[in-house]
Amino acid sequence: QEPFVADEYIERLAWRTPGGGSRGGEAFDPKRLLEEFVNHIQELQVMDERIQRKVEKLEQQCQKEAKEFAKKVQELQKSNQVAFQHFQELDEHISYVATKVCHLGDQLEGVNTPRQRAVEAQKLMKYFNEFLDGELKSDVFTNSEKIKEAADIIQKLHLIAQELPFDRFSEVKSKIASKYHDLECQLIQEFTSAQRRGEISKMKEVAAVLLHFKGYSHCVDVYIKQCQEGAFLRNDVFEDAAILCQRVNKQVGEIFSNPETVLAKLIQNIFEVKLQGYVKDQLEEHRKSDAEQYLKNLYDLYTRTTNLSSKLMEFNLGTDKQTFLSKLIKSIFISYLENYIEVEIGYLKSRSAMILQRYYDSKNHQKRSIGTGGIQDLKERLRQRTNLPLGPSIDTHGETFLSQEVVVNLLQETKQAFERCHRLSDPSDLPKNAFRIFSMLVEFLCTEHIDYALETGLAGIPSSDSKNANLYFLDVVHQANTIFHLFDKQFNDHLMPLISSSPKLSECLQKKKDIIEQMEVKLDMGIDRTLNCMIGQMKHILAAEQKKTDFKPEDENNVLIQYTNACVKVCGYVRKQVEKIRNSMDGKNVDTVLMELGVRFHRLIYEHLQQYSYSCMGGMLAICDVAEYRKCAKDFKIALVLQLFDTLHALCNLLVVAPDNLKQVCSGEQLANLDKNILHSFVQLRVDYRSARLARHFS
Repeated sequence: QEPFVADEYIERLAWRTPGGGSRGGEAFDPKRLLEEFVNHIQELQVMDERIQRKVEKLEQQCQKEAKEFAKKVQELQKSNQVAFQHFQELDEHISYVATKVCHLGDQLEGVNTPRQRAVEAQKLMKYFNEFLDGELKSDVFTNSEKIKEAADIIQKLHLIAQELPFDRFSEVKSKIASKYHDLECQLIQEFTSAQRRGEISKMKEVAAVLLHFKGYSHCVDVYIKQCQEGAFLRNDVFEDAAILCQRVNKQVGEIFSNPETVLAKLIQNIFEVKLQGYVKDQLEEHRKSDAEQYLKNLYDLYTRTTNLSSKLMEFNLGTDKQTFLSKLIKSIFISYLENYIEVEIGYLKSRSAMILQRYYDSKNHQKRSIGTGGIQDLKERLRQRTNLPLGPSIDTHGETFLSQEVVVNLLQETKQAFERCHRLSDPSDLPKNAFRIFSMLVEFLCTEHIDYALETGLAGIPSSDSKNANLYFLDVVHQANTIFHLFDKQFNDHLMPLISSSPKLSECLQKKKDIIEQMEVKLDMGIDRTLNCMIGQMKHILAAEQKKTDFKPEDENNVLIQYTNACVKVCGYVRKQVEKIRNSMDGKNVDTVLMELGVRFHRLIYEHLQQYSYSCMGGMLAICDVAEYRKCAKDFKIALVLQLFDTLHALCNLLVVAPDNLKQVCSGEQLANLDKNILHSFVQLRVDYRSARLARHFS
């Protein structure tokens, strides 16, 4: 038995043999074990011979059965070939019989068709005779339940009558036509009644009969008319239309053989009657009296109509449903879209002007004319070259004449105009129309509002020698900067998508660039003049507060102050202006303006210090003042400005240093690169300069 292991088998055999091992103290008997092995081997040999004989017998039996099976298979193959031959013969016989039957059928049909036509012709002649005699006796004409058979007959008679000469058969042709018309009316009436009862199968049956009549289109018209009864009861005619078309779409295929034509006719009727009337009522009411409401209604109605068209695209309306629906929309709105952009521009212009005027009225401000022409252009060029105020300064009382609310209103109006333009403009006119709207925005926001505020702000900047001048131009800069960010955002978000792939893109970008450059020139000019005014204010403070005795006190040993009053006031003023500049600007502009102010501030202090003579204690006070100015300069956070004041502080050391150390101080790190004349000019400010000892040491 499997699995067979020889070693285990021998072990088991030895274990079972008495004396085959030391089991239970029994002595090992090799002879007995050998004898047992020999006997067992003989038994195994006998068993092997017996099994071998059995295997040979089974092999012989298997070979015999295989031969018998092969013989049987050969016999079956022969039988199959015979059967296949019989099948082919039967198939050929069937084909032959079928050919004969088809031929016989053709012959019978050839005989039967003329016979049927003859029978039908006979019947039609019989019915024609009744019309000829003027009395309809046949049951098919008198029995109302056989209206379909009567319709078939009268339709054929009507076709025949049309071929007959009028002079001989005018009366009978008239009677047939009259009956044709009566039956047509009856069928349409039946269709109408079935539709009201909701009997779809009856409607389908009658529609199939009417299909060959001239009044079939009238049947469709009746169906379309009755479909709409009670369908438009809500305020939303567009939603009602969508629901109606969806319901009819499910039903029309069960009734008519050409459902797509019927559905298309229904949609055409809805557009040309319901929607066109609704649109006209909504738009004509405001067309001449209220441009804002007219544009809002036009945009809303056109959007809802196109949305309805998108829903109807799901239905089968024939081959080119996109063109079909587009023509329907165009037929409704063409008279309104032709002059849309003129209405839009006119409204935008009047609305923007009103927003601006309302703002200036709220400020009790009469907008002054900036003016154009030769003299104004000359003034502008002179002002740009000299940076001098031309004409009297205007007191704006701190008003910037810039309003974020006004800007938001203008941008909102323009945004809505861009949206309407995108929806209502023809694709070929879209970039051109968008550019016109953008031009309106530039005119009223940039020119009439921002540019006017800049001009007014420039005119309001006092001269540099004015005392206690209020400087509001930085507020104008701050607001103009904020406003222009909003303008730029609308340009990118709403205008760019409309013109990005058209030649108008470069024109819009150039127009934007020009207006930016124009504003930057005026902003730069105003900032420059404002900085001049700041320096002028510092000059007034220094002139009023700085005394000659500050740096040459009468009692050198009794000086109690750390720095002069003029220094305190100037530093306080400068810190306020630095904070104001930081609040008014952003980005690199802050550093640029602060650097310019810092340089001018340094030049002012440098020149101011050159006006005085300094005793030893006065020089110490000057160093203290400059140290305070340097601390103030740190607020600028500009390396150049701080370096200038560091150098100035080092120069002030020349006012107090001992004569023997002058050369050493002048050759120090901060002063070594300065011009000798500058160093000399500071040494000359010392009250002891004329002493021979000091002059000798500095020479």
